[in-house]
Amino acid sequence: MSAKISFVSLGCDKNLIDSEIMLGLIDEEGYTITNDDSEADIIIINSCGFIMEANQEAIDKVLEMADYKINGRCKGLIVTGCMAQRYADEIFEALPETDAVVGTGDFEKIGDVIKRLLQGEKNVKLVTDKNHLLDENNSFKRIVTTTGGFSYLKIAEGCDNHCTYCTIPSLRGKYRSRTIESLVKEAKILADKGVRELILIAQDTSLYGKDIYGEGSLHKLLRALSEIEDIKWLRILYCYPENITDELIYEMAHNKKVLHYLDMPIQHSEDRILKLMGRRSTKEGLRSIIAKLREKMPDICLRTTLITGFPTETEEEFRAVCDFIDEIGFDRLGVFAYSAEDGTAAAAMEGQIPEEIKAERKDQILRLQQGISACICEKYVGSTLEVIVEGRLEGEDNIYCSRSYRDCYEIDGFVFFESNEELVAGDFYNIKITEAGDHDLIGERTE
Repeated sequence: MSAKISFVSLGCDKNLIDSEIMLGLIDEEGYTITNDDSEADIIIINSCGFIMEANQEAIDKVLEMADYKINGRCKGLIVTGCMAQRYADEIFEALPETDAVVGTGDFEKIGDVIKRLLQGEKNVKLVTDKNHLLDENNSFKRIVTTTGGFSYLKIAEGCDNHCTYCTIPSLRGKYRSRTIESLVKEAKILADKGVRELILIAQDTSLYGKDIYGEGSLHKLLRALSEIEDIKWLRILYCYPENITDELIYEMAHNKKVLHYLDMPIQHSEDRILKLMGRRSTKEGLRSIIAKLREKMPDICLRTTLITGFPTETEEEFRAVCDFIDEIGFDRLGVFAYSAEDGTAAAAMEGQIPEEIKAERKDQILRLQQGISACICEKYVGSTLEVIVEGRLEGEDNIYCSRSYRDCYEIDGFVFFESNEELVAGDFYNIKITEAGDHDLIGERTE
């Protein structure tokens, strides 16, 4: 059956990969993928449901896309992803504009759901096993939507950490690693499509392989991926500090393709709050692993994330977090105001912090980090960094945006430089840094 399908992907990079797999499956079924929602027969919204803000974004998008049932040719509106998994029983009642709901373990059946809607069926619900194991052959069919020579590689699904503030285990199931062989095969396919930087992601990349190989195997995966000739950079996100091994540090330090960049979410620095969060880190443990990383890789760029206003967090504990940030000097830092999510242990705790205090604490940390980041950026003036080109700066003919090893896509800064020559996204150049901002660098091309 011929039909046009449009797709909206919300939420995190892990969700984006599910969207790309669905796009590949839709294409294989013979449907036409369109970027024009008004021309689509079926509109799919791959939702995020991690926190309430994400749920609201998905709800708003459903209502926006539902307008095409009246002012377009849309015959069916499908909601997939985490919000679909979390609120499968409520969506049809709360959002009657929705025609189908597909859970996180069922998205590979998207072609069948589309067919059922095109045949006139309504209120299709397909939310079964969140612990479903991905058919790895389907991952090889991904339609890559990122540009600029990079792509994400999801090395595992689900999570076993059960942090008290997090809904992910209930939405995505237990931790399930993919095999090294399948990941290498997918990486080779991506490399053949022009990908030069692979960004490794999972809910916790540091646990990779423990479930299928009996031990943490991220270092082995990195070694195998680095043997792919056309892959130049390997970057690691979401690596929990308590599971970072000496073997991983050694591989990062000695493998030339593994960037000296590590995204290591700590969420807090104080032992009492970490314990309430269900985290297995301690302040001294964090100091120890950071010192070891910097000893073996003095140029390492460390990114972290924090949560402010966790239940019972005192002003003294918040000040201690600020002191810890100042002491460590993270290169990159993101922060979230705590969100009490239904069904989590933390939401039922006494001592919930008022929203205005959570927001003010978040702003204080961001102001603190801005000064730290500016000082770190200033140290790079006069040095030369290799960068990967993303494209022209919007509105400028000869100013290009690029990223160094210190800059992950979307979450970090840029290196800006001028070129009158037409440059190709995904190519690499050496840039001598001439100016520094709070988060970005400015430079000029060198030979």
